[in-house]
Amino acid sequence: MKDKLITPSYCFILAANFLLYFGFWLMMPVLPFYLTEVFGADKFTMGLVLSCYTIAALCIRPFSGYLLDTFARKPLYLLAYFIFTAIFGGYLLAGTLTLFIALRIVHGVSFGMVTVGGNTVVIDIMPSSRRGEGLGYYGLANNIAMSIGPMTGLFLHDAGIGYTWIFCASLGSCLAGFCCATLVKTPYKPPVKRDPISLDRFILLKGLPAGASLLLLSIPYGMTTNYVAMYARQIKIDASTGFFFTFMALGMAVSRLFSGRLVDKGKITQVISAGLVLVVFSFFLLAACVYIIRWDSQACTVVFFTIALLLGIGFGTMFPAYNTLFVNLAPNSQRGTATSTYLTSWDVGIGIGMLAGGYIAEISTFDKAYLFGACLTVVSMLYFNLKVTPHYHQNKLR
Repeated sequence: MKDKLITPSYCFILAANFLLYFGFWLMMPVLPFYLTEVFGADKFTMGLVLSCYTIAALCIRPFSGYLLDTFARKPLYLLAYFIFTAIFGGYLLAGTLTLFIALRIVHGVSFGMVTVGGNTVVIDIMPSSRRGEGLGYYGLANNIAMSIGPMTGLFLHDAGIGYTWIFCASLGSCLAGFCCATLVKTPYKPPVKRDPISLDRFILLKGLPAGASLLLLSIPYGMTTNYVAMYARQIKIDASTGFFFTFMALGMAVSRLFSGRLVDKGKITQVISAGLVLVVFSFFLLAACVYIIRWDSQACTVVFFTIALLLGIGFGTMFPAYNTLFVNLAPNSQRGTATSTYLTSWDVGIGIGMLAGGYIAEISTFDKAYLFGACLTVVSMLYFNLKVTPHYHQNKLR
């Protein structure tokens, strides 16, 4: 019983995590259309509005781990969750683009806090002997939400459902998730006396090389999650692009069956290198879809969804390996800082990807944006193999 994983609190935190991400992903692919149709935003403005969310999230990331380690975790988690949920209601009232941007910034701050808080709380309530398995299920809840959230949002949009109802669906999902979060019982955490604040309390300095590699990798990922539906429409792919996210999430789920075991065996850099090769190939192929569809539209549709599956496998393989790499570079007292640095690096790249994708598409086309992203993955792969791998083996603590 001591090592029991499936407890009521664990089930509630899984449900809270799934419902939060479902609400998040439900609205994500619809936002570019909303900004264009309601506010008349051009592609650069659209990228700016979308990226401010991630920029706000990354600004709070370095401090969230410190706050969660210093104060009671559940109240901070619930506060962030409540604000995140309430902003969906604010979108319904935003009559100007300026107000919408302000709400997106607050939304990003709350998202950065609630995601770190959820990861911390779930670790608190599970037995340490089953932490890897427990975190795997917790991450799988994200994957499931990612597989059906965007698909649902795009289906609603394509069916002519108004944006008000789509925002209400996201609000309802997160409200249900907040109710689940309140039912989670966390162990008592005594007050902690913190050392004086310094830079390494917020950033794992030894993780900066790996962070640079991860940042370059997340730029095209940010372009994909936000603009792939518009790209498909631009090149006239005759299929529901909501399935792109379903296949991508399926690839992530499949990759968890083998990647975690390889990481546990110490093959961290090898797993990341293999994932990088797959991702590089996939992004070049995604950029080439604009030419493939001129040759055969049906073949292009098959290639398009195959790319989603391959991207899911590639990123799903690398996520746990990168996370473990950061943790292995940090002493036990800085595990929160290591995770925060890992997530911050990822968020910076996502924000740049949203902004750069919109800008490149504005002055050119989306396929050129994905070609640019594919080139960045090549740089990331070379930098990881030549710089990050030897640095990791020289500095790892476990």
